[in-house]
Amino acid sequence: MEQENPPPPATGRQQVGQVPYKQEGLLLRPSRPTNALVWCFAIFCSAFSLLLILTGVITLIVFLAVKPRHPSFDIANASLSSIYIDSPGFLNGELFILANFTNPNQRINMGFEYLNIELLFHGTLIAARAIKPFGQRSGESRLQTIQMVSRGVPLPSMLLLELQRQVRNNRIQYEIRGNFKTRAGFGLSHITYWITRQCFVELTSPPNGVLVGRICTMN
Repeated sequence: MEQENPPPPATGRQQVGQVPYKQEGLLLRPSRPTNALVWCFAIFCSAFSLLLILTGVITLIVFLAVKPRHPSFDIANASLSSIYIDSPGFLNGELFILANFTNPNQRINMGFEYLNIELLFHGTLIAARAIKPFGQRSGESRLQTIQMVSRGVPLPSMLLLELQRQVRNNRIQYEIRGNFKTRAGFGLSHITYWITRQCFVELTSPPNGVLVGRICTMN
């Protein structure tokens, strides 16, 4: 009686003609092609980013090549009309300044997008004034009268005594600080940056206080 040969042992390879093993719960779905709209949006974002980078690099190169000069801020004149102190130590006063804004560049237009002028006495803010934005062509200067009013400003006793001493001596010292957001134009592109100017002025006592000295610096 012939013996039946045992079935061959199972191997890791699938034999030809055998039905592949199907795992329960495993469902393979065919991958869907990416929507063309998504590809277009990705290409647009990449091109726009490259354009922004290229524009920034070109603007920086032009900025370094031209080396624009910062606009200048100076006090052309000033008049101190009043100073008086209310009890128990509140300062009131009025100062008129004639500010001079100058664009020293010969080929670059400048713009002042934000202007804030502050009046300080020994580092203490006693008045502030915002100015409407304006632009300047290359080499242009602009004179503007600015009224600085102090109303009920509390001052420490030491500063009040110092102010009274300066009024008696007919020499009042103020600090005028300008904070500006400026824009330098290069054709279709521009660069925006902040600058600060300081002017230390000395005036005679009111009611007819006149400017007798000034020093302007840049921070």
